[in-house]
Amino acid sequence: MSGIPTHCPYCALQCATTLHPVDRPGAVEVQPRATQSYQGGPTNMGGLCRKGWTAPEVLTVPDRLTTPLVRDAAGDLVPASWDEALDVVADRIRALQTEHGNDAVAVFGGGGLTNEKAYALGKFARVALKTANVDYNGRFCMSSAAAATNRAFGIDRGLPFPLADVAGAGAVLLVGSNLAETMPPAVSHLEGVRGSGGLLVVDPRRSATASLTEDGAGIHLQATPGTDLALVLALTHVVLQEGLADTAYLADRTDDPDALFRSTASWWPERAERVTGVPAATIRRAARALAAAAPVHGGAGAFILTGRGAEQHSKGTDTVTACINLALALGLPGRLGSGYGCITGQGNGQGGREHGQKADQLPGYRSIADPAARNHVAGVWGVDPASLPGPGKSAVELINELGTEAGPKALLVHGSNLLVSAPRLASVRERLASLDLLVVADVVPSETALLADVVFPVTQWAEEEGTMTSLEGRVIRRRAAITPPGEVRSDLAIFAGLAERLGSLPFPTDPAEVFEELRLASKGGKADYSGITWERIDAGEALFWPVPAEGHPGTPRLFADGFATPDGRAHVVPVDHRPVADDLNAGARLYLVTGRLLQHYQSGAQTRRVAELDAAEPEVFAQIHPRIAAQLGVSDGRPIRLRTARGSMILPARVTADVRPDTVFVPFHYGGAGAVNELTNDALDPVSRMPEFKACAVDVTVAGLPATGVPA
Repeated sequence: MSGIPTHCPYCALQCATTLHPVDRPGAVEVQPRATQSYQGGPTNMGGLCRKGWTAPEVLTVPDRLTTPLVRDAAGDLVPASWDEALDVVADRIRALQTEHGNDAVAVFGGGGLTNEKAYALGKFARVALKTANVDYNGRFCMSSAAAATNRAFGIDRGLPFPLADVAGAGAVLLVGSNLAETMPPAVSHLEGVRGSGGLLVVDPRRSATASLTEDGAGIHLQATPGTDLALVLALTHVVLQEGLADTAYLADRTDDPDALFRSTASWWPERAERVTGVPAATIRRAARALAAAAPVHGGAGAFILTGRGAEQHSKGTDTVTACINLALALGLPGRLGSGYGCITGQGNGQGGREHGQKADQLPGYRSIADPAARNHVAGVWGVDPASLPGPGKSAVELINELGTEAGPKALLVHGSNLLVSAPRLASVRERLASLDLLVVADVVPSETALLADVVFPVTQWAEEEGTMTSLEGRVIRRRAAITPPGEVRSDLAIFAGLAERLGSLPFPTDPAEVFEELRLASKGGKADYSGITWERIDAGEALFWPVPAEGHPGTPRLFADGFATPDGRAHVVPVDHRPVADDLNAGARLYLVTGRLLQHYQSGAQTRRVAELDAAEPEVFAQIHPRIAAQLGVSDGRPIRLRTARGSMILPARVTADVRPDTVFVPFHYGGAGAVNELTNDALDPVSRMPEFKACAVDVTVAGLPATGVPA
């Protein structure tokens, strides 16, 4: 049996796989597909990580949701028919909107939804509900990089080049990305640069990725949390002041080269050393290594890649902008074998932010405030452009208004586990509990689903058809290998059922039909899918957008002939460093940073249910440096208390020199008492509206003893 070709359900690498149904109901076996062609997916080079190998287990977990649930008068979630559950939701939506207006209902989506679901969710919010209140969890992931690339290049595609291009580079600067644990198959593309000693990793921890720089393979720049911006400004200072910049490129392809010099002139390495803790000599060495690989110096090519460690800050957009400015100084964007890119995290993080589930967007990555965009999309939908609501609130701002007098009274959640993934969880829990109606569509009883008034059981990856868009902007096919269990339905069926009950125009439930509509709605937009037919991708093509016509081959590499700005030039945006919003103080002398583990994914709702993965990392922990452990008298495994301005938690210490002495690291995949987002800060980036997950002040004490804390 040849099997069914599809892709892994987890990260945006979207590793190519083949599924083989087995005798057990609902079960499949998975094998990676080893292919070098873009049609199949060269990103994984025939490999899978532990999460990918074990993904089929989530299909048959004992607590899989298989029937709708409705909370009864006694407060229990009890089984209900689909008609009963949909009627309850529609009736309560209608009543709330009659009393409080259309914006009384909000919708929250996810970066793991297929393109068809993400598109339908945005359309459902604006056409069936007529609400402006729609956003998604991608606001927690890629929004800072999206904002920075849009204002610099006029377009946002995570990687504007195939990932395979990185394999030929002479230097790669990774800022805040732990690829070795989050996307292990991607590490194969770093072997060449490691061999030449050109892997440069910015991370406050000696992560699995940072350790790849050892034995002459590169440089680990172990910066103080929250200081990546200062470090990149210093790297750019060295490039400019030592005459290493591509001045011809700056003159020809950027709008204001002088701004680049002015904004970095005061960031000499010795000043940056005092801020970042990275030695000035190391900063110079890294800048020179990156420059030596740049095309202007005859190098093999250089890439600058950012991840959540750089982006999940209240200055995340500016940090990414600084990385883009460094890339411009070296003449990298638009050059074959070089460039800047964002390592998109969620499985459909790229496609999920392109087609309308973001508060300010319509399909095709269009602005909802643009009259021409509204006219085009309304024409595809068959509605009056004036009936479409305007821009809504970003995720955190939306959550903070739930249940308030002026805020939404109902929330529909599709593909997100807010009670683990959002910052400042005590406030999130309070806001969700204050709602008149909480509806959650999920595959398992996640922490958020267990709080809901109505729970809809929905299909998983191996049970559904559709398309996804990888971190490279490649549109690829997801295929069903098995029939969903019980009464499980697609999110598309939920939108259709509610729309019918609310008196809206019909919503199609066939993914191919939805994709055809998406094509038309995206036509002429930045993310133009209009030339990508269902037949082309079903036949094996995986096309890089934009694809503006059916005969178009796709666009693997952007910017070769110009940028998507009005003047065709990259825009230099001057930025400057500033401290984290919740900086160290007398009562909290260490930095708390959060991140991911090899064994788990996102909120852990899926991977914590896989026995092999759960056994490998069954509980949350806090990495602390031996110096801090000695000061506290703490040994490995001893319970410690972490306290920030937002809350406290107790968890076992893991003593390791892999973290800086001023840093405490906690993975964010755990729920309940292990949810570190109880402590994280919801301060927002002023441009992207990204919350500052990645750095805040924390006090550390021994659990059960007087709170003496870490001495100064």
